[in-house]
Amino acid sequence: MSETSQLIAALKTVLKARGVTYRHIAGALRLSEASVKRILAAESLSLERLEAICRFLDLTVYELIRLARTGETEDVSVLTEVQEAALAQNPQLLACFYLLLNGWTPTRVARRLELSEPQLARLLVALDKLHLIELHPRNRVRPLTARTILWRKGGAVRRMYERQVKAEFLDADFDSGDAVMRFETGELSDASLGMLEKKIDRLVREFENLADLDVALMPERKKAVGLLVVFRPWVLSLFSKTRGQAPPR
Repeated sequence: MSETSQLIAALKTVLKARGVTYRHIAGALRLSEASVKRILAAESLSLERLEAICRFLDLTVYELIRLARTGETEDVSVLTEVQEAALAQNPQLLACFYLLLNGWTPTRVARRLELSEPQLARLLVALDKLHLIELHPRNRVRPLTARTILWRKGGAVRRMYERQVKAEFLDADFDSGDAVMRFETGELSDASLGMLEKKIDRLVREFENLADLDVALMPERKKAVGLLVVFRPWVLSLFSKTRGQAPPR
């Protein structure tokens, strides 16, 4: 299979997992549904259109390439709606899954989440039934997904936790030695915004690579870190409220 075929196959996998139809893509690209089918069938998707589809899917081109690299979900995984819903409904289950993906042993997970042995066993069995881990005797586990999960846009996990995560993450002291916050404003062209997006993609890739590198370290040798990188059209309310007002004399 050619690299282009792998990329298209990965794209179709994401579309199916997220419940996005060719009609949705056609609307995003301002094409007919038949044109989208023809482009994907002929594997003649331009980079510009690929980027547009990825933006619509809340996905970066790099993440799609990682998904297609081996033809399997080795580096990035897209969960089913049932799996996401189960994790969203049970915060302990989601926390347990997250820690296991980041190299924690079940024993250390139980200690971190203050779980009794029966509670830990129930969580591990639930994750096994969801096909998120493979549970072996003596609570040995093997994750069945990549460490990086592409949570579906508008999915259960994002609906449940995104607002809470944003609020908690930003409502913090960024003056400590381990925290960094930079905030800049300016006026950029579409071309400059495109360049900025590519730089952000590279930063996220470096973050993921470092996390993959450190996953085997003992928990006491690493710390949980959140990286939030975002830009959007925005005007400070102070400025927007002054529009149309006469300048001070």
